Amino acid sequence: MEESDDSMQFLEDLNDYNESMQNAYLIVTKRKTLDDIYLEVDSGKYKNFYLPFDPVNDNGTDESILELLIDHFSISEEYEKCLELQKLRDQCSKTQIE
Repeated sequence: MEESDDSMQFLEDLNDYNESMQNAYLIVTKRKTLDDIYLEVDSGKYKNFYLPFDPVNDNGTDESILELLIDHFSISEEYEKCLELQKLRDQCSKTQIE
């Protein structure tokens, strides 16, 4: 029985991780704003809203977060998202250099 509980927890954790990657993609590509998220949480659309970064102090466009997202969507074979994130990463890198 304990192994089943561990398996269920793993699946829940994996689902939360995948959800956080999708949420981060929506934020960094500006498909959603923090205000959108707050309204959706308040309306009950989301029980939890996970992100791999702190949206109060970071917009998710630093190189490490973008690389994390690119790797994630590459593994899940969502190549359109990878391409969009790579372009964003390149733009952010160029902006930081200037």
